Amino acid sequence: MRAATPIPGISDGVFSLGVASGDPLPDGVILWTRLAPEPTSGGGMPLRDIEVDWQIARDEKFADVVRGGTQLATASFAHSVHVDARGLEPGRDYFYRFRAGDVLSPVGRTRTAAAAGSAGGQLAFALASCQDLQNGYWPAFDAIAADHPDFVLHVGDYIYEYDPDSDYADRRHTAPEKPGIDQLQTLADYRNRYGQYKSDPALQAAHLAAPWVVTWDDHETENNYAGLVDESGDTGDKHQDQATFAKQRAAAYQAYYEHMPIRAELDPGSPDLRIYRRLSFGDLLTLNVLDTRQYRTPQPGSPADGIGAVSLGRDNAAGTMTGAEQEKWLVDGLRASRSRWNVIAQQTMMAQLHGQLNGSETLTNLDQADGYVPYRTRILSAVRDSKAANPVVLSGDIHCAWVNDLRVDFDRPETPVIATEFVCTSISSGFFLVSEDFVRENNARLNPHVRYFRGDRRGYTRVTVTNDEWRSDMRVVETIEKRTAPTSTDQTWVVEAGKPGASRA
Repeated sequence: MRAATPIPGISDGVFSLGVASGDPLPDGVILWTRLAPEPTSGGGMPLRDIEVDWQIARDEKFADVVRGGTQLATASFAHSVHVDARGLEPGRDYFYRFRAGDVLSPVGRTRTAAAAGSAGGQLAFALASCQDLQNGYWPAFDAIAADHPDFVLHVGDYIYEYDPDSDYADRRHTAPEKPGIDQLQTLADYRNRYGQYKSDPALQAAHLAAPWVVTWDDHETENNYAGLVDESGDTGDKHQDQATFAKQRAAAYQAYYEHMPIRAELDPGSPDLRIYRRLSFGDLLTLNVLDTRQYRTPQPGSPADGIGAVSLGRDNAAGTMTGAEQEKWLVDGLRASRSRWNVIAQQTMMAQLHGQLNGSETLTNLDQADGYVPYRTRILSAVRDSKAANPVVLSGDIHCAWVNDLRVDFDRPETPVIATEFVCTSISSGFFLVSEDFVRENNARLNPHVRYFRGDRRGYTRVTVTNDEWRSDMRVVETIEKRTAPTSTDQTWVVEAGKPGASRA
């Protein structure tokens, strides 16, 4: 690293958002930071580009530095930094830091993936999603940091777009430029909201502890959007035509890129950003990370709350959640895989979930795969026919934890289980279904493939994978009403290699 030289306008507090790493490869990782002494009010940086130094070392004291360089933090990207650091050794821990002028960042731990072709071993990671800052605190992230996982997999809803409204005075959202419509619309709106979320010490601790693999869901842009169609049921100032919404999506996607340790190529001003990708961890596991928002068709029937008749999803022959190109990419990857475990990481629940209230017609959440049944049937058929070993689906979104048997046809429970789905509960977002008893009663009658459900606690899922076994600990925090709270394992579910379906440990 070059000699420390003070830079006018750069002082303590410039690394207020911490540091992060992500998208581990056998020989490299993405290193991230953003210079932002005033993160919730535009960043507070001079309107010029700033040189930022970076280092990677084998030890936390940086006595054994193995890589380093200088990256430009540009004003056009909110002074964010993305370093694609290569030339590292596979399957080992590293430590990294940044310096702007004479100010050093915190030190983060990262880890590379196992070498291609390496057999066996063990992989430990956390599955997380849905962290509505206004709904409470994030002790789950402190627990994830304490686990020191190989990586954290975040499947969406990293921020929420809603107007300020919280029972906690220190967790009221930043005010958007146009309040009263519960939406963020401008690049400044999204940047300030990310600045607020990433200022949280528990979230920073989880980023410091391990590399992350991220994908978005809807709230990073707008609730329940689909492609270039904004939220169903929007009227008045909330409703936007596709051209206007494309501008909002471009702002949302740029802010997401600016704040995530993700390996992606952003074209500023474009409403498109490819983030679906595939990561491998030796021969043990292949991780297919999907984007089921950017390319999906609108929910059938366009219900204002996402809930509608089961028939709408079953008849949605033209519907898709991934788009044709991404679907082909996924299927081709499954067919070619020789990994011991093959994982599909996506946003909303894959399994069928039907419900009845007081003997009414059978309803479902059409924003989930139940709104796109022919698409789901194709995906699960492809999973089965690809012969990919030990498929597992990982999901979030629904703010409660589930373990589900997956079948090509859920209406035929006598047919074989082809995979298991684990759905993590939320980090803090509220449980929004009618009641736990209602869900359990409906599951017993209508959803026999559900093996586990819990909705009253927030938390995450802790996963340990070996050649012979997949182990998911359903982790729950005691309360989100305090910054710190105990975390415990509610239940543990195991999938044995070669035997589709999960069993309670």
